[in-house]
This record gives sequence, structure tokens and C-alpha cells, in this order.
Amino acid sequence: MITLKEKIGYGFGDAASSMFWKIFGMYSLFFYTDVFGITAAAAGTMFLVARLWDSFFDLFVGIVSDRTRTRWGKYRPYLLWFAVPFAVMGVITFFVPGFGQTGKLIYAYVTYSLMMIVYSLINVPYASLLGVISPDPGERNSLASYRMSFAFIGSFVTFMLLQPLIDTYAKMFDPGNFSQTVQAAESSVSTSPTGWVMGVGSIGLICIVLFFLCFRWTKERVTQIETGKSVSIKRDIKDLLRNAPWWILVATGLAALLFNAIRDSVAIYFFRDVVRVNYRMPGTNWDMTTIYFLVGQAANLIGVMAAPSLSARYGKKRTYMLSVCMAGILSAGFYFIPNSITWILLFQFAISIFAGYVLPLLWSMFADIVDHQEFLTGRRATGLIFSSSSMSQKLGWALGAALSGWILALFHYAPDAMEQTQRTLFGEHVMISLIPALCCMLAFAGMLFYPLTDKKVREISEELNIRRQYAK
Repeated sequence: MITLKEKIGYGFGDAASSMFWKIFGMYSLFFYTDVFGITAAAAGTMFLVARLWDSFFDLFVGIVSDRTRTRWGKYRPYLLWFAVPFAVMGVITFFVPGFGQTGKLIYAYVTYSLMMIVYSLINVPYASLLGVISPDPGERNSLASYRMSFAFIGSFVTFMLLQPLIDTYAKMFDPGNFSQTVQAAESSVSTSPTGWVMGVGSIGLICIVLFFLCFRWTKERVTQIETGKSVSIKRDIKDLLRNAPWWILVATGLAALLFNAIRDSVAIYFFRDVVRVNYRMPGTNWDMTTIYFLVGQAANLIGVMAAPSLSARYGKKRTYMLSVCMAGILSAGFYFIPNSITWILLFQFAISIFAGYVLPLLWSMFADIVDHQEFLTGRRATGLIFSSSSMSQKLGWALGAALSGWILALFHYAPDAMEQTQRTLFGEHVMISLIPALCCMLAFAGMLFYPLTDKKVREISEELNIRRQYAK
């Protein structure tokens, strides 16, 4: 039986990862266009190139972690080794050097790529922990729910803190840019480079503490059934590529993450250019974009917490399909609602509840695929399989961020313009509604072919437990 403390400790790991991941997912395009000073198209291409090759680096990390042997286990040591580099690289990535356009672009490519590498080195082993903390599918479902709950809590903290921190640091340490800071802060996050690097640094310190707690409070229990035979990396990969449920889950996960990536990337632009409401919440100084994100995270958390009970009653597959279907319908409806804060926040809340169901189910189903792979081949390639899930996550965000940059460029977005054209406004409106709806429909269609029912997963788990008893 997994204790509450261990579930919380495991959740701390994704709280830390998500604090930075949300910065990259929701703020990075705005940072590179309006603070760093490169075009939307250049930023979009950089996101795709950097994350595309890094996605395949995840597989390497998964393979290496599967073969790691330490007194702390296979996967936990990576939390200890890379917590500090994770935070340091975040600060370096959001530093604005005094280079020309070519130098800035090279700096952006190098630092962003290195950040994604460090993210892989800590996040892939962390994700793999889900498959070795407990052999029980029900407990893994609970762990996945705790993980995603804390992921959304981490994201929530980022949304609460990042904008006020950036604005505060800008006013304190960037007096030369003060007038520009005040002007920018009227409608969005400050564009002060100093504010950004110090704000991200503060978030990084919190991440270090959370990763260390995750390391201390978790334990690896599930071990490989020893056969005395050495299995090559080539064989592990070959077996994985023959696993049909894995292919289906990667594809549907990719579509679901595209949904999130495109909606999140364009939100700042949508509120500044389309909604055009200059509002700051008294006491917090949150603007409407931050409030929009916070409403979404609160609703996501409700969905995550409800996911275990719903999936226990209706099954993971059916719950997943219902969730993406409803998120897609509501996203399409978002295009037709009035330009009213009330309507926008209501739809954001409803969409985000259904979106919140999806991610914990995805991670729990990847743990089921680890068992399925072991059942078929006798080899428990936990790190490899979870690295592939991380790969699909990164590919989803990479394609989403790239598409966001390219579509903004296609619709003639101009960072320095006082007011965007009607063509640009239309593009931003489509990006936050109809395109995410299409992604949901693709995820729904893919899941129709997923063969691992809850009954089948239980049968596989019982058989593996019997094999482990005989192997002792």
C-alpha cells in the first residue's frame, strides 16, 4: 500500500516540472517575440527544430535510465543529479544577451535546446517512477492522479507568481526601462529583460526544493523479472515498435497535447489584441490573461481529481474519449461566443475541466503498456516506454508552438504594431478555438482503436505477479 506521503512526494516532482513547462508552453512565444526580439516565424521554427531532435533524445534517456544501477534505484537518482542544472538552465534560457539578430537567434537555439535536454534528463526518469513505485494498476491510477494534480498546482503557482514577480523585479532593478515597463504592463506581462530573468530564477529555486523532496519521499519497488539473459537496446526498441497499443497512445497523446499547446501559446496575444481589456486585480496585480490561465488551471485540477473515480466507474478508454469529445465541442463553441469576459471565462472553465481528465489517464495508460510489453516479451522497458510518452509530449508542444508561430506569421502578426490588422485578429481567434477543436477530434478518433480495456489490464497484472512469485 502506497502511503499518502509518498503520493504527495511523487506529485512534487511534476509540480516542479510543470512550473517550468508552463513558462515554456504559455509564455515562451511571447518572450521571444516581444522581449527577446526575434520574429514569430523564427521562434516557431526554433521550437520545432529544438524539440524535434530533443524528443528523440528522450528515448536515449529512457534506455540509459533502464540500465542505471545505484543504491537509490534506476530512476530516482536523476532527480538528485539534475535538479540544480534544471533551474540554472532556465535562467540562462530567459537571459537576453546584447547581440545582433543573428547572434540572438544562435543564442536562442543553443540555450533552448540545452534546456530541453536537461528537462529530458530529469523528467523522463521521473515519469518512469510511476511504473516502478507500485505493480497495482489501481494504485498507479491514483499516483497518476496525484501527479497531475500537483502538476496543475505547480502551473497554478507559476501563473500566480510569474507575472507579479516579473513586474516587481522590473520596477526594482530596471529603472532605465521603467516607463516602457509600466506601459507594457497595462495590457500584458512586462517586457523588461531583467524582470524576466529574475522572475524565472525565483521559480527555479522552488523547483530545486520540490525535486529534492520527490527524491526523498519516493521508493522503487517493482523490479525486472530476472531471466539471466542480456537484452540488447535494439531488441527493446524493436519490441516497442511492434506494440500496437503504444502507437495508438502516442498518436492520441500527441493530438491532445497539440490542443493544449496551441490554445496556451496564443492566449496572451488573444487577450491583448482581440479582447482588449485593461484590468489589474487589486492586491495581486494579475492581468486578464493571468486570470484566464488561473481559471483554466483550477478547472484542470477539478478534472484531474475526478479522473480516478470516473475511470474506475466507466473505464479509462471511455472516460478519455468522452473528455476529448466534450473539450472539442466546447472549443469549437468558443469561436462563436460574444467578446465578453464572462463568456470567455465560463467556456475556459468548462473546456479545462474536460481537458483535466485527459493527462492523468494518458500517463496511467502508459504504465499499463509497460505491463503489456513485459507480458509479451518478458522485458520491462519502463524507461524506454515512458521516454516515448515524454517524446510525444514534447512533439505535441513543439508542433503546437511551431504552428502558433507560423500561423501568427501567416496572419501578419507584427510585434511592434500598436494595433494588429483584422486578418491577424481572425487568426488569433481561430487559433484559440477551431484549431484546438480539430486536435480533440483527432484524439477521439485514435482512441477508438485502443485495445487495452481495464479487464485486459487486470488480467495482465495478475499474470505478471504470478511470474514474479515463481522467479523469486
